[in-house]
Amino acid sequence: MSSPQDLRYTRTHEWVRIDGDVATLGITDHAQEELGDITFLELPEAGESLTQAQPFGVVESVKAASDVYAPVDGEVVERNADVVDQPELVNSSPYEKAWLVKVRLADPSQVDDLMDAAAYEAFAGEASH
Repeated sequence: MSSPQDLRYTRTHEWVRIDGDVATLGITDHAQEELGDITFLELPEAGESLTQAQPFGVVESVKAASDVYAPVDGEVVERNADVVDQPELVNSSPYEKAWLVKVRLADPSQVDDLMDAAAYEAFAGEASH
């Protein structure tokens, strides 16, 4: 498992990429491996609000359906229509093509509480044993 160094991570296996006051959110490579083949995504529309640690979407796979949790508070400014139409992108490109939503941060300091890549890899390694 290789987690990009420029991202931050949650204990529920979401990743966050920060660009100014906008956070791009997705699920990690570890999460997509655990879920198996992704078959459906339910994501919020632009304008909806997300609350940190609360579910904001659903990822369905051949194995299970799982909630996706908001790593930060904010307002959805864009959702990835490509990944809704082609959910298998989560399996093939979890960090590039398969971002889920972009959110305008309500409190940028929340990002400071998320794990860096090294901490996430250690956490994910423990979780899979």
